[in-house]
Amino acid sequence: MRSLAVRHLSRVRRIINSNSYPDTIGRQLQLLAGETAEHCAWLYYDADDQENARRYWGEALTTATMLRDDSLEILVLASLSMQASHENRPRDGYDLARAAQERASRYGSPVLASLIAAREARALSLMSDGKTASKRLAESMRLVERTGHGRPAPEWAAFHCHAELDYAQGLFYTDLGHHQAAVHFVRAALAHQDRTYGRNRALYRLTLARGLINAGEVEEGSTHAVESLEHLEEVESGRVMRRLAEVAKLLDGVDAACARGAAEELTEYARSKGQSRCTR
Repeated sequence: MRSLAVRHLSRVRRIINSNSYPDTIGRQLQLLAGETAEHCAWLYYDADDQENARRYWGEALTTATMLRDDSLEILVLASLSMQASHENRPRDGYDLARAAQERASRYGSPVLASLIAAREARALSLMSDGKTASKRLAESMRLVERTGHGRPAPEWAAFHCHAELDYAQGLFYTDLGHHQAAVHFVRAALAHQDRTYGRNRALYRLTLARGLINAGEVEEGSTHAVESLEHLEEVESGRVMRRLAEVAKLLDGVDAACARGAAEELTEYARSKGQSRCTR
């Protein structure tokens, strides 16, 4: 999928730079290039290739700024905030989320504002500002309840829903070390997650397994860890495989037969996936 997206972007660039067309068509082509660059960035982010993700998001942001396209600019800033938190750069994540929120306030979509508030809360929790992070999460939840009010969210924000917010709450409590509370919210996120989002279901289930193990519920955590593999058959994601390795390491450190068995299954699965990629 990444290689197809990159080739498509290259074709659009060639058309932009080797043809003559009216200004209106030129803007449409430039916007298509920016949107495609953003898509490439997300695919690299999901593959956990953060350097390439950052490069393509930078290209998309340049295009959005040049065209003064609010929707694309907000998307890229919110995405860069997510990446910064993922890379443990929470101050950058917070500043990027605030920049996205400033532009989103002009857009007038409660759902979009909710999404960005959740990104801001994630950065704040990683900065150990649990009080402010909790307030931003509460605001995010209030905003998402206002679906149908204000301007509709852009299509790219359609994934933002109660499952996403439950998951955000789970990560918040994980950051604070409150693993039982984290389990409650991640379990709810998994229950509410649309089954068509196989990548998210795999990530949520592994995160639930991690929370259960940290909360001392090793047997249930082991079960969820192994059952997450059925979702992984549908997707390829470096981020999910990183979480799988994290859970396998946790299980490997527990002196229980169920944990050892689950750790072996996860490790073998990761090994087989690595080998299958090498033979392609």
